[in-house]
Parts: sequence; C-alpha cells; structure tokens
Amino acid sequence: SGSPSGPWSTVLSGSPSGPWSTVLSGSPSGPWSTVLPYNRNNVHLRHNLYVCSIHTVTLFFGNVHKQDSTDGSHPLVHQASNESRASITESLSEFFDAQEVLLSASSSENEASDDDSYISDNVSDNISMDNFSNETERPNSENGALLRRRRSCLPSASPNTSNISLWNILKNNIGKDLSKVAMPVQLNEPLNTLQRLCEELEYSELLDRAANTQDPFERMVYIATFAVSGYASSYHRAGGKPFNPVLGETYECDRPDKGLRFVAEQVSHHPPISACHADSKNYIFWQDMRWKNKFWGKSMEIVPVGTTHVMLPGFGDHYEWNKVTSCIHNILSGQRWIEHYGEISIRNTSTDICQCKVTFIKAKYWNSSVNEVEGTITDHKGKVIHRLFGKWNEGVYCGDPPSATCIWRANAMPADHEQYYGFTKFAMELNELDPSLKLLLPPTDTRLRLDQRLLEEGNVEAAEEQKQKIEQQQRDRRRVLEENTMTHQPTFFRKSKDDTWVSNNTYWDLRRDPGFSHLDCPVLW
Repeated sequence: SGSPSGPWSTVLSGSPSGPWSTVLSGSPSGPWSTVLPYNRNNVHLRHNLYVCSIHTVTLFFGNVHKQDSTDGSHPLVHQASNESRASITESLSEFFDAQEVLLSASSSENEASDDDSYISDNVSDNISMDNFSNETERPNSENGALLRRRRSCLPSASPNTSNISLWNILKNNIGKDLSKVAMPVQLNEPLNTLQRLCEELEYSELLDRAANTQDPFERMVYIATFAVSGYASSYHRAGGKPFNPVLGETYECDRPDKGLRFVAEQVSHHPPISACHADSKNYIFWQDMRWKNKFWGKSMEIVPVGTTHVMLPGFGDHYEWNKVTSCIHNILSGQRWIEHYGEISIRNTSTDICQCKVTFIKAKYWNSSVNEVEGTITDHKGKVIHRLFGKWNEGVYCGDPPSATCIWRANAMPADHEQYYGFTKFAMELNELDPSLKLLLPPTDTRLRLDQRLLEEGNVEAAEEQKQKIEQQQRDRRRVLEENTMTHQPTFFRKSKDDTWVSNNTYWDLRRDPGFSHLDCPVLW
C-alpha cells in the first residue's frame, strides 16, 4: 500500500532503526545473529547477507532494472533452484533457516564484482574465510583492459519445425548410427559439438573451489558436482541438435572473467571424435569424446564413449570419469524431453584415499520424480564420508535433509528462452563473434562457418545451402586423402599412448606469435 510504517519501511526510507539496522551497525543482536553468530570475522559476510536481502526487497517492490555496466560487473542476482522460486518468503527463508550458507555457482551473467556487495554465498562452516576470499574474486579487467560486454540474446528466434516429418527421415535408419544421417538444418541449433563441450565448463567455479579446498573428500564433492552440472544446460534443449564439426574444425573460448582458456578440435571424422583442453591457474581440464547415436522408434539414445579428466596441480590430483547415457523421448510426436541415466564413476588416479559414484536415476512410469541424482563419496575402506543428492537440472546437495548443504544451483534461464533454442545465457555467448576477435581466430574456427551463422541469423534457406556445400567439401577432401593414401593430421592435438587425444600445447603460443595467418590451415568452408 506504500505505507510509511512497518519493518520494511526502514529499508526503503534508510531509517537507522528497525530490525535491519543491526546489520548495518554491526550489532551483535537482532534477527541476523541467529543465522550468523556475531564476531569480527563475520562482519563482512553479515553485510553481504544484508545486501542480498535488500536486493530481494527491491525485487519485491519491482524496482530492479537489470543493466550491464560498462566495466563488466553485473547486478547481484541470487540464483534459486526451481524448487524454491515460488515466493519471496521462500527465498528469504533460505537465509533465516539455513544451518550453513548455501553455495551457488555464479555464471557469466552473475559474476563477482570488486565491490563488497557481492554475497559470499559459497562458504560452509568447515571452509575457512581465508580460503574463500581468494576463490570468489573475478577480475573485471585483463592487462588493464576492460572486459567486453557480452550479448544476452540471439539475433533471431529458432525456426518453426512443424512442417518437417522426422518419420520420413528416420524410418529407414532405425537402430543405425545417426551421425551418418543427413538432417535438415532446421533441426539444428546454432551451436557446434565443439562448443557444447565448452558448455560443460559453465560452472567452472566448482573446479576453482575444489582447487582451494584442503580436505580431499570435500574436493571430491566439488569435482562430482561439477560432473553433474555439465548436464544442466541440456534440460531445455531436446528440440534441436548441435552441428556436427567437420574434420579439422576448431573452436576457442578465452574467458578471463571465468579465469579459463578453452580450445577444441575435430580430430577424426569416422568415427567422429572431438577433443578439447582447458586450463586456468587452478586446474587443467581435457577430454576426447565420441558418441553413438541410435534411433529406437519413439526415442533416440546418445551413448558417449570417452573419459573426462581434471587435474588440480596444487594437490597433484588427477580425476577422471565417464559420462552417462542421454535419451531424447517423443522424437516423432508429443513434447520432447531429455533424460540422462547411468552411473558416473570418479576416481583420483593419484591416490586411492577416496572414490565417488554418482547415479543418474532412470525415470519410472509409476514415479513422477525425474532428473534425480544420488551419489556417495567413500574412503579407501568403502566407508561413506559424504552423500550427494539433487536434480541434474536444478541443484546438488551434500548431507542428509533437512540440514543438507547446497553445493550448486543451476543459473536462472533467460527470458523467452523457449523461443531461442532453450539456450542458457552462457550458451548464447559461445557463438558470438566480436570484430576484433575475428582477426585473431584461425580460419577453421566454428564461429566462421556460414551455415551455423546463417541459422543463428534466421536465414534458414541459405543455411541449408551452405550446410550441403560444407558437407560435400568434406567428402571431397576425404576422397583426395584416400586416393593419395594419406591420413588427416590434427593441428593442435595428438594421440597419446593410451589411444586418447591430448593437447600438444601449441594453440595459444601460435595465436600470440606469429598468428594463424602464417599457419597452413585446411579450407573447410
């Protein structure tokens, strides 16, 4: 009603009295003391809790205008899971009722700024403030240059595919590998498989936290949660498939705001193998992946083959794990939806002190609960040290309800995401091509292929024409190699002794000096 009285008025009017003033004044009493005991070390966090509550109040009164600042910082947005977005009251209860401050991985949309208003919401009782203070900071500049502002929307909405008969395309390919079946470009999303591998690093902050955690069992909690978080972006993406990379295609992603650099290359065409490598000051991430796609009438299974690796040099840890099976249901009719099922087994090859198993539970017809994951972290004797549970599309918790700690929450989806391929904000940024960046990329970079760019811009007919042209050029190059008894040699990756593909660590050096204009690159499009 706009009444000037009541406990909320002290926030809006700036009055020095009322229950909120105890936060500003640092008083050891008041409602916040039950959440966070007052001491000198907690003053900063108490202030941050206050700031987050002020933000919540502002949302309640409808006065927030989301606007990116020119220095790369972003407004504070508390990321809540779908289970807890029902009301402002429930959001506030997370702060008043939680035994521990909930963890929430920040995204490129919600990166920490240099000011004190960023809420340190990934502190748990058994992680020191000294450890935490370094791991949440995100630079807003690199070498003195401001981070560039990234786009928050695609140039064009996804096309209408209601006129495409999938049955006519798939009826002769039941049980076959669909990677060899030509699909209309309308069924694609304007991202490439190489970019989808990069998308698994959306929540790379979890790896940063693992690298700053002394306890090996807690480190495994973060590693396991990171492995689960890579599936979150697929929840709204059952409607389209990524473009298949052509042999020799590459993709780079340099994200100083996330503290990482990523490079990927298509190293084999038959079978299709995509290799990628990412590094930061805290970790090294790499994998080579191949997929087997099979159509079973009403559904399509994607069975990944390969291993994901993460190394934490600070501890000498080397984690590796497999991926689970993905299945797209209602391919031909009805509402399509995606499901992941199977078991991820994570081990630290450097030590046997702990192991982890995470199960993606297969949905049952008589059970409405879907997307659930359960995991255990055990010591070398098999004793359970930590338990994980949650949903791969919403969040992961550690412990036993109701006192479990939230380790990660999926970021909120952009407005109208259904009209834009179901992309997250991070996904929308992956194919963005800044004019200054274009001069630095090799001619094989995914962002330079015309069919994908034309689809993103909404020119479907031209995209289909270019897609057929690019695929034919690939067949021609392969025929030339076969006629001359030659094999393709990847540029930035090499095959290791165990028959996996790893980086040869030349990409970023070449990019810096002398540049890719001096490199003999294949003409892909």
